[in-house]
Amino acid sequence: MDGVPRVPERRRPGAGSGEVAQAPVSGAPVPGAPGLRFGVLGPVRAWRGEEPLNTGSPQQRALLAALLLREGRTATAAELIDALWGQEPPSQALAAIRTYASRLRKVLGAGVLVSESGGYALRGLGEGALDLTAAQDLAADAEKARAAGDPGRARELLRRALDLWDGESLAGVPGPYAEAQRVRLEEWRLGLLESRLELDLEQGRHTEAVSELTALTAAHPLRERLRELLMLALYRSGRQAEALAVYADTRRLLADELGVDPRPGLTDLQQRILQADPDLAEPPAPAPDTAAVRVRPAQLPATVPDFTGRAAFVRELGEILTSPGGRVMAVSAVAGIGGVGKTTLAVHVAHQARSAFPDGQLYVDLQGAGQRAAEPETVLGSFLRALGAADSAIPDTLEERAALYRSLLDGRRVLVLLDNARDAAQVRPLLPGTEGCAALVTSRVRMVDLAGAHLVDLDVMAPDEALALFTKIVGEERVAAEREAALDVVAACGFLPLAIRIAASRLAARRTWTVSVLAAKLADERRRLDELRAGDLAVKATFELGYGQLEPAQARAFRLLGLADGPDISLAAAAAVLDLPVEEAEELLESLVDASLLESAAPGRYRYHDLVRLYARACAERDEQPPSERAEAMSRLLDFYLATAAEGYAIERPGDRLVDHLEPTRTRGLVFPDRQAARDWLYSEAVPLLACVRQSSGPDTLRRAVDLLWAAVDLAESGANAKEYEAAAAALRDAARAAADVRAEGRAILVLANARHWSGQFVQADQEARRALELSEAAGDALPCCWAANILGAFAFYQSRYAEAEQYLERAIRDFRACGDLSGAAAALCNLSRLHLETERAESAVHLARQGTEMYERLGHSLKAANGHYALGMALGKTGRLDAAAARLRDALQVFRTSRQRLWEGMALFRLAEVDLLAQRPAQAAGNAELALSLLRGIGGAWRRGNVLTVLGKALNGLGQSGRAQVCWREALEIYEGLGSPEADEVRALLAPAAAA
Repeated sequence: MDGVPRVPERRRPGAGSGEVAQAPVSGAPVPGAPGLRFGVLGPVRAWRGEEPLNTGSPQQRALLAALLLREGRTATAAELIDALWGQEPPSQALAAIRTYASRLRKVLGAGVLVSESGGYALRGLGEGALDLTAAQDLAADAEKARAAGDPGRARELLRRALDLWDGESLAGVPGPYAEAQRVRLEEWRLGLLESRLELDLEQGRHTEAVSELTALTAAHPLRERLRELLMLALYRSGRQAEALAVYADTRRLLADELGVDPRPGLTDLQQRILQADPDLAEPPAPAPDTAAVRVRPAQLPATVPDFTGRAAFVRELGEILTSPGGRVMAVSAVAGIGGVGKTTLAVHVAHQARSAFPDGQLYVDLQGAGQRAAEPETVLGSFLRALGAADSAIPDTLEERAALYRSLLDGRRVLVLLDNARDAAQVRPLLPGTEGCAALVTSRVRMVDLAGAHLVDLDVMAPDEALALFTKIVGEERVAAEREAALDVVAACGFLPLAIRIAASRLAARRTWTVSVLAAKLADERRRLDELRAGDLAVKATFELGYGQLEPAQARAFRLLGLADGPDISLAAAAAVLDLPVEEAEELLESLVDASLLESAAPGRYRYHDLVRLYARACAERDEQPPSERAEAMSRLLDFYLATAAEGYAIERPGDRLVDHLEPTRTRGLVFPDRQAARDWLYSEAVPLLACVRQSSGPDTLRRAVDLLWAAVDLAESGANAKEYEAAAAALRDAARAAADVRAEGRAILVLANARHWSGQFVQADQEARRALELSEAAGDALPCCWAANILGAFAFYQSRYAEAEQYLERAIRDFRACGDLSGAAAALCNLSRLHLETERAESAVHLARQGTEMYERLGHSLKAANGHYALGMALGKTGRLDAAAARLRDALQVFRTSRQRLWEGMALFRLAEVDLLAQRPAQAAGNAELALSLLRGIGGAWRRGNVLTVLGKALNGLGQSGRAQVCWREALEIYEGLGSPEADEVRALLAPAAAA
């Protein structure tokens, strides 16, 4: 990290010549100084409190700057004249200095600007009164933090220091002194920036750094340290060819401009990249901000106060987890039959070991016993958020998430409790793998293939332990009076802890019962006791005891809520399943939580342990009367999701007629106060909503399930849940085909075509859209016909079939208007605008885009109006109205960001990069293209990535980085050739001059 500059000796403002950090000479308070602040890291400015002060003419500001930069020392008149005018001062220079000083005195107040020893000085300024001083202090503290091994804090301090700049230092201030200081301060700023970027790379912020470094190397092409950092950032982002191209570009530039070779550090880095030096490898995803890094998760469930027995296991596991040396990581796998107390033991041990893991504890139920075990990718996403990573920093792939997870845990002492694992394959990506961390795993299976694991087989409790647990819950007095009956109870429970806990809790809640009464009840069910020794049947028998004690309304709720496939269920959705008011539903659910048959996942959300869910479903099949009530309950859940999604769709897309064409529902949905609330609901309910869709492929629910997917289209268009959405759509298509439901099949295929459109699968989407149009026409389903024509027009446009595209789009506009769907017509107009743009009808394209945008705005349709601004920005750019084009695209970008439309956010940045290129701003174009690449990672498809790479290559080439540009173009060409896209010809032409050379 570069040193902090001093001018020339660091002194606190207010210190006199020869004095450091002392009060003014008089020792009296300075009336004008309180509340004064000054800025030199930008225009020279002054404030009193929040009120800006008039600092006068440029020469007057130059005098103020010269005094501020002396930090309290006296400047002679001669020094000030030289600072303002250099070797050729005007004849009245001394008089001018006195005039400027007099005016400043009036502005600043008495006692601030003082005359002494034939010169001037500033006195009595408080700590932090000058932005430069604040920046120096922050930079010095950053050096200390980095030396102390706290790079996160060092980066944050440097960021704060750099944020103090507001443009060019001493902007607009004349004179040789100001010019010299500008150069010095800019050099220092760049040094601080390089230090912050070094810390970025140390903390895995490679994707962010590439964009910033690309722009910086363009602005400072001869600064080799920036080039070196860019090479490293590209390499760690998996872009080795580009990293090597940066070196080639730099070597050529230095030879041409200075006649020298790159410095040794740059050359050494090139060799290390060529050799794939493992020491260069770092996690490819960005780490969170310092504030986020310091988050300390505490996710362990509450330990039971009456934990009993298992002393040997507690001691064994505790010693393994907290052993001080020898282990890189402790992995203890606790296995046993359901209900044996694996989770209770693991949670208890984890709580006892908390002091050995001061950086936090992570917990997850992996739901391994059910049909839908938690995916490691999903679990890693929640763990990364718990460790402080922002959503935008979380990568898409399992491998990248696992790498970032291990990086965030590096140097920390964190305990990870992985409960109810399916197998070792599910667990491996979730293991920390770094010294100081530990993992505790519970599972129904022995994980003999989990390398390095210490396996513990947990059996049922010993009789004395079982009786002690029963006694703790029920009470010493009641058990002592009926010891034999108590032994009968725990024996009837098969000495399974969960069964004992349920039985004892029921007895404790019923003061009129004796222990003998409970023992007699259990004796009546002895025919089930043999099942307690047979794996899952033991769990079923244990839950049967608790279920048998439920009141009828509780039992019904327990049975019906277990039918839903989602990982959890909201209170509102549960109320719909039960066909009850929310208040009554909440009372029932909370009573089931008290009975340990349901868990409270979060306020207003509930979940089953996976084994309990299986048991609840078995109860529903056995006990629910009439049997049709099971289907009715799931139908009500589907209705709730459809009605609520339709409400959100209508709020987000006013004027869109889709809601008028959806299947009717008998269950009401939620009502939202605003767009943000509707958007929050959709994304928070995405997983259980899609699970409900998958469960609803029967003939009575199929059409509503298809319509629910259509109303929840943002889950696909945003890229947030695109894969799951696409899979659900494909399943509904197959179900509709099997049921010979032409209308449902047409809509399902249309929804699937849309999903594949957003994921860049244009060939499959085109075929499906054609089939959707045929089926919808046959079924007389008007609105899907409109949307199918619109989509087919877009696909034909992408594949350069312009005449066909125009026919489809004009039909879509006509049909949308006939349906009264002005929102759909606006969408088709914007698509037609892009077609006109591509076929050299630019002014017509502008007109069409304006029409579409104005229609959206009249409808109050902010999200889709952003798509209109996007299309209009493209059209304006092609007609040379670049400022207007950029403004439109920035408007669209802001809406896409706030609407969580990550795909469209990336595309807006890409279009801004195109405008930047037309405006001869290659550095800005490169920065926007890099950000677009980052956002489109894993979404949008290869074709869109190829487009961004092509533009990025053009921007880099404009910056003189031809080697790196060629790497981008070669990657784009590979994409286009693989897709058979006509854009390949343009890229070949871009590469041709390099090949000829």
